[in-house]
Amino acid sequence: MPQVSIITPVYNAEKFLPDTMRSVLGQTFADWEWLITDDRSADRSAEILKSTGDARIKVISSARNIGAGAARNLALAQATGRYITFLDADDYWEPEFLDEMVNFMKTQQVTLAYSGYARCDENLQPVLDDFKADCKVNFSNLLKTCRLSLLSSMYDSQAAGIEYFPAGSKREDHVMWLNLLKKIPVGQPLPKTLARYRMHGNSISRKKKNIVKDQYLVYREHMKFSVVKSMYYTINWAVNGYLKYSKIFN
Repeated sequence: MPQVSIITPVYNAEKFLPDTMRSVLGQTFADWEWLITDDRSADRSAEILKSTGDARIKVISSARNIGAGAARNLALAQATGRYITFLDADDYWEPEFLDEMVNFMKTQQVTLAYSGYARCDENLQPVLDDFKADCKVNFSNLLKTCRLSLLSSMYDSQAAGIEYFPAGSKREDHVMWLNLLKKIPVGQPLPKTLARYRMHGNSISRKKKNIVKDQYLVYREHMKFSVVKSMYYTINWAVNGYLKYSKIFN
């Protein structure tokens, strides 16, 4: 049984997938399994995934296109590692990511941890200051801003169980972390930059213009908060999100 299960959804990712694969195969920590769901890609993604020949990589094919959250759930259902971590098909880990994270969680007896990451353009060149892992995370402060990124976080499934992504939310990652932090008192920061996040123009534009309603529904439908309480947290989230990406918006 591997120590770490890496979860990745793939959909038409041939442009960036080779970089992501190199970042996993180049890890200094080798005791992992990589569970990848090909979500009915129409490009060469499936072909690229089959090219490695590494026995630690398992590709799962979805019967139809189901979206990233459900694709991650298919992989999570087959995960056997103690430590669960995520990597999207266009992101990148530094070689020591797994080594540093697993060592930190074991030596500090941490159930949930997150590191810093570089915010990069499509060529993996920094465009903003690094996102820093500099404070503890709990359910209360995660309501106001989501400091946990899928590509730089890891949790102990022996302590917390497997947490699946919810259906019916376009903010499924935030809901998943909130649900996990109902069971884990605190997530600990590892103050090192260990990953690179590709910031695409389309996704940034959508973040700015179109997801306020989706975020409101995180609180109203998934957390079951009142209208007023949901509006309060949505406003906090929007302000914090603006500050997080203010150099792009201005």
